[in-house]
Amino acid sequence: MNQPKTVAIIGAGPVGLAAAAHVLERGLTPIVLEAGDSVGHSVRQWGHVQLFSPWEYNVDRAAARLLASTGWNSPEPEQYPTGAELVERYLEPLAASTALASHIHTSSRVTDISRIGFDKLKSKGREAAPFELRYQNGQGPKSVRADAVIDASGTWHSPNPAGANGLRAIGEAQAADRIAYGMPDVLGKDRARYAGKTVAVLGAGHSAIGTLTDLARLATESPETRPVWLLRGNDPAKAFGGGANDKLAARGELGLAFAALVAAGRITVESEFRVSHLGTDVPRLTVATGAGSCCRQVVVDQLIVATGFRPDLDFVRELRIQLDPAIECPVELAPLIDPNEHSCGTVRPHGARELAQPEPGFYFAGMKSYGRAPTFLMLTGYEQVRSISAELAGDHEAAARVELVLPETGVCSRADAPGASQCCGGPAPSAVDACCVDDANAKQQGKAGCGCGS
Repeated sequence: MNQPKTVAIIGAGPVGLAAAAHVLERGLTPIVLEAGDSVGHSVRQWGHVQLFSPWEYNVDRAAARLLASTGWNSPEPEQYPTGAELVERYLEPLAASTALASHIHTSSRVTDISRIGFDKLKSKGREAAPFELRYQNGQGPKSVRADAVIDASGTWHSPNPAGANGLRAIGEAQAADRIAYGMPDVLGKDRARYAGKTVAVLGAGHSAIGTLTDLARLATESPETRPVWLLRGNDPAKAFGGGANDKLAARGELGLAFAALVAAGRITVESEFRVSHLGTDVPRLTVATGAGSCCRQVVVDQLIVATGFRPDLDFVRELRIQLDPAIECPVELAPLIDPNEHSCGTVRPHGARELAQPEPGFYFAGMKSYGRAPTFLMLTGYEQVRSISAELAGDHEAAARVELVLPETGVCSRADAPGASQCCGGPAPSAVDACCVDDANAKQQGKAGCGCGS
């Protein structure tokens, strides 16, 4: 494939805009297509949520260099932004006040991608054909050509359903008016919906425990509020995280605070609760694990489904995409993030090599690159697009270089990892003789290496 001149970027969230900044810095032309009516559209949906990581982990370096030329007033690096602050103080200035402004197209939802003159079946000469991206905006269907594509559209608008088998629970569609997905603002704009109600939260990740923590707080102000935690597994302690050992202090503190609420009985716990049916034949909502005599059920007013997300792959159907069959992420990335293998959430840095697809010039990046896996950190996405942009510009050495060390969670369940208690996040890059990512970084810089147990 020849060096591309134009790079289409799907999504104008943090990772999409970072990709555009890196592409521009490399002398290429970004074309950013955002489905929402403004940049950071998905982030705005959880604007009330405080991030686990401080500003220093949430600003991309290429984006910061663009902003610096505008006299940008950068936030204090140790402060923790909310989603709304991330948009207002970082994404909006980046999109409106820098050279990126003329490259961003909002209200432009991508519907299909293919190669000019090539369907999925045709091979000969395929890699030389430009991509065609079709999108919808207020003026109707449009199309644009690009030499490469980075899909950073995220997964926020594709939440997993309530059913434990990955399908919608029977009755889920009919109960839509009593169900919310993700992290509703229970202490803010959604307060009236939940105050004084019995509210079940399904899930065991940070979204679930954050929402349950807020519901417990709401119960102190509106005593009739009853939070109920529906947990598919049998060990609530797994959701508490690494506590004081978590290098992201806010994330560790959330787990500790939540554990205390559960221990105090302020949150009702229903473990091994695998939802299969939702019933709305009474004024309230019945959430059940099955039909017949084996059925367990709880009766609530509202249900919040916080069971994660999955990628929307419809518009890449005509491209040659290879994904892990379980996680729906790039095949090379799967062993690093598979929650069946380890649950630490500290994934070693990776980039163009791991994210490459059989379709030359096409990459998933950001949350979408993780497929159905949890525990994505924004900083991981920034490193991904730095590497991808370098690869597209022909700088293969920079694309392969590791330029990121991620904070550890303090939890790792992968028993076969060397020095698992110290070296989470999968093996070191294969090109480096090292036992963990810290050791790899040191050796790539010509140092002796940290040693896995140090």
